[in-house]
This record gives sequence, structure tokens and C-alpha cells, in this order.
Amino acid sequence: MTVDALVVVDLQTAFVSGSDAVPGAAELLDRVRGLLDRARAAGAVVVHLQNDGPPGADDEPGTPGWELFLPVQPGAREHVVRKPRDDGFDATPLGEILVSAGVRSLAICGVMSEMCVHATAKTALARGYRVVLPHDAHATYDAPAVPGVADKIPAHIVSRVAAWSLGDQPDNTSPASSVTF
Repeated sequence: MTVDALVVVDLQTAFVSGSDAVPGAAELLDRVRGLLDRARAAGAVVVHLQNDGPPGADDEPGTPGWELFLPVQPGAREHVVRKPRDDGFDATPLGEILVSAGVRSLAICGVMSEMCVHATAKTALARGYRVVLPHDAHATYDAPAVPGVADKIPAHIVSRVAAWSLGDQPDNTSPASSVTF
């Protein structure tokens, strides 16, 4: 499945390295590297979203955890967009970047599946983009148990439900390896 752009959501050091990394972080990083390599080789638009967490958070601006984990190659087709909230379109230039580049379809990958990835994908769909959300290129943490209500929900199930909740418009069952630019 061919798309015009790649949006990499919050692949920040706090979430993909060390003892507090999302489950399967090494595999996630390998898949995102593959997407990045193919997008760059094709000259596709690449946007790295970087969450500005609140003071004291693991992703507080200026802290080591806030730094993007994978190297960025800034230029006319590759951008870093800092964001203050979950949705990558909210109060950022993401929409302007995509419109000015003529993007009509995009692949979204990164963390957290049920928060920033989901919010960004939902807005992209609402704006009329064709969205590809490769099932193996986004991740999150386990949802903790709620005593008397629910057991812990494994991270891979949380990710799957987050993708499924977007409806039948995005292609969220394909692997990252099937995405082309």
C-alpha cells in the first residue's frame, strides 16, 4: 500500500529505551526505521511529532527523555513538529505541512497507540486523508488493572483496540513491511 507521507508519533527516548520502554520497543524501532528508510528513499514527506510533556514528566521539554530517539534528517521533506497535546494536528503546523506538500495519504506509526497515535489518526481521517496504521508499527504500555472492574490489559491488546476503534476507514491490519512511498 502506497502513501504520500509518514508521520512518526512521539518516538522519544523516555518511551522506547531503558527499563521504562514500551513492550517490544526494539522491534517497534526496527519497523519504524524501515518505514523511515523507505520514505526517505522515495522522497516522501516525513513528519516527526515530539510531545511536550508537563513539568516533571518523562517527556518534559529539554530532558533526556524528551529527545527524539531516531535521527532526523531535517530538510524540505522532513520536519520535526512539537505538540502540546495528544493530537498532532492540534495547535501545530502539521496540517499546513501536509497540505502544502499535496499529501493525500499517510502512514502513522509510533507511541502511544491509544493516545497520541489514535488522536492524530482520527483527525487525519476527519480531514479526509487516507490513513494507513500498520499494526506492528505502533505500541503502548499495558493498561493497569482496576480492582473489582478489570484485569490488566496487555499492551498488544490495547494497541489493537485503539486501531480498531478508528473504524473501517484506516488500513490497520497491514504490517509495516507492506507500506511503500
